[in-house]
Amino acid sequence: MSKSKLLLALVITAAIGAFLFFDISQYMTLDYFKSQQAEVEQYVASNFTNSVVIFFISYVLVTALSLPGAAVMTLIAGALFGLLNGLIIVSFASTVGATLAMLFSRYLLRDIVQKKFSTQLKSINEGMEKEGAFYLFTLRLVPVVPFFVINLVMGLTSIPARTFFWVSQVGMLAGTAVYVNAGTQLADIDSLSGILSPGLIFSFVLLGLFPLIAKRILAAVKRKKVLKDYPTPSSFDEDIVVLGAGSAGLVTSYIAAAVKANVTLIEKHKMGGDCLNTGCVPSKALIRSGKFMADAKRSKDLGFESATVDFNFSDVMVRVQRIVKTVEPHDSVERYTNLGVNVIEGEAKITSPYTVEVNGKTLTTRNIVIATGARPFVPPIKGIENVDYLTSDNIWDMREQPRRLIVLGGGPIGCELTQAFARLGSQVTQIEMNNRLMIREDEDVSALVYERFKKEGITVLTNHQAVEFIVENGEQVLICKHNEQEVKIPFDKVLVAVGRVANVSGFGLEELDIPTTRVKTVEVNEFLETKFPNIYAVGDVAGPFQFTHTAAHQAWYAAVNALFGKFKRFKVDYSVIPWATFTEPEVARVGLNEQDAKEKGIDYEVTKFDVAELDRAIADEEAHGFIKVLTVPGKDKILGATIVGEQAGDLIAEYVMAMKHNLGLNKILGTIHIYPTLAEMNKYAAGEWKRAHKPEKLLNWVEKFHRWQRGEKGITSKPSRFEPSVKPAQD
Repeated sequence: MSKSKLLLALVITAAIGAFLFFDISQYMTLDYFKSQQAEVEQYVASNFTNSVVIFFISYVLVTALSLPGAAVMTLIAGALFGLLNGLIIVSFASTVGATLAMLFSRYLLRDIVQKKFSTQLKSINEGMEKEGAFYLFTLRLVPVVPFFVINLVMGLTSIPARTFFWVSQVGMLAGTAVYVNAGTQLADIDSLSGILSPGLIFSFVLLGLFPLIAKRILAAVKRKKVLKDYPTPSSFDEDIVVLGAGSAGLVTSYIAAAVKANVTLIEKHKMGGDCLNTGCVPSKALIRSGKFMADAKRSKDLGFESATVDFNFSDVMVRVQRIVKTVEPHDSVERYTNLGVNVIEGEAKITSPYTVEVNGKTLTTRNIVIATGARPFVPPIKGIENVDYLTSDNIWDMREQPRRLIVLGGGPIGCELTQAFARLGSQVTQIEMNNRLMIREDEDVSALVYERFKKEGITVLTNHQAVEFIVENGEQVLICKHNEQEVKIPFDKVLVAVGRVANVSGFGLEELDIPTTRVKTVEVNEFLETKFPNIYAVGDVAGPFQFTHTAAHQAWYAAVNALFGKFKRFKVDYSVIPWATFTEPEVARVGLNEQDAKEKGIDYEVTKFDVAELDRAIADEEAHGFIKVLTVPGKDKILGATIVGEQAGDLIAEYVMAMKHNLGLNKILGTIHIYPTLAEMNKYAAGEWKRAHKPEKLLNWVEKFHRWQRGEKGITSKPSRFEPSVKPAQD
């Protein structure tokens, strides 16, 4: 640190130290002011100019040094100088002080903080460059964080000092006026009856209503700003136009139709989206067939000498399509038309915030909901265009079983399909560039799945990075890099399952300059609004979770906010999001796991129950896996739960309910569970927590009480009949 910075830091530290040492804050309270009010008012009347200068400098120092007392001083300004004079004095003094605080922060801290946290601050810096003035104005007008914090944080950004000054001046003016006006009323209180004066009541009503009014004003200003280049139609054909008939689009349309809104749903490909046609439904159908094969192979575990299954791979895949066709009517054009939705099959394009073109026709609409989903991501691996690769989109068209299958990716999709194809007889090699499968789960979870895969004959290659596809001696070969060594893996088919990318192009976002995020999803706020307040994005295209149930969850918020946002808007709630990976063992989770808690610095306790101890699991020959619950230290409040084992995706629902409604482990323990069921594991896990937190001191007194009841002499403790009376020898 330079000498000038060190000197400034010492001066600021000394000033704050003096403030604390001499307890100056005691003189900056309303009680103290009321006790000295007559003398102070007399001095101001006799020395008005000096009073203004002294007050102004004092206010600047308090705000510049981020000391407590600015709010009280604002009230006092109204009492001493009246509404107009007090407003002028405080408005300029607060802005000067805030700007000095910002400059102090910038001079002393910005370089250090920006250098150390450059990655974390990148998006903030970009946002400040684009809309820094409006963002600051919002914070000033609706003080969701203390003003002194705003001053210090803004010093870490690149906002110009001149911009900071005038935006702060304008942004704080309305709030300052409310406080100064309240101060003019406080000056008149000399008895309890003064508290009920109409003027004071009005002032405090203003204080309470101001943030709400300010939010409305800001929303109107922002709406007008982004929509100013687009004329509002005199009338509208629709209340909502929805792009995409996957889970998010279907639920949005359903809700809109249910409340009698005019809604048009546009789908260019297949109703039901990925979940019905290429995702959840077909994959679970294939997994079920694979499980039957696995059960047959372990027939001896169930008391049978042997069991054989004759099958044709093509028949299995035909069954998968039959399942899709069976579910298809739930998401059909006919069903949604009967529900009151206008369904159009065609390719839509958003041409303005109020218009959508489809099949040569333009629809005018009050709101637009983007629910265009996502597609498999195909990485730019050298030579991949020369091999007939598969994805979760086209694998369902296969009718000939691959003898040697490579699966690229160790996430949920990759793991589910790896095990399903291996169980049906393919020789599967799974490639994962990270050091373990299912990287979002805890290590003990990954280890259990890995051991099962290995037991079933699957070759899992972690820390392997796919580098190139080649054809060698008429055979397709994948070249991987592992510990700087080249590894060649011959194959017949390769499934690319390394993730999904949102569908954000081709339907008008670029022309409207609607921004996307770092991970290429549509950028939305907490109300699921895009840059335009009447255009929403939901589901995979918006993130942050790519689950069917999350898409449906978001759809409710988008539909309600779009239709009724004038009266009340709802922030989307991601606090309790469950998910499952349908391998065997199944893996289900809600809330935090251990690695998440550690990354976020959240303290937690772990309670673990081994499924091998559960009677029903033993009877079913499924005694594998565990349940792990994270709780607040010393309390039964659930932070998260992970279940690994049979039917984990169903069993996690009890923890989802508990977390959603703030029910702790004691409530689960006190709930009757049918015996014998797998659901009992939830109760037993709660019992493990209870055992670890039993009140030892109370139990000691209870033991003495029982001994007294039995008429035993003395009150010294003795060993329980269930514990050894002699301690084992120590090594």
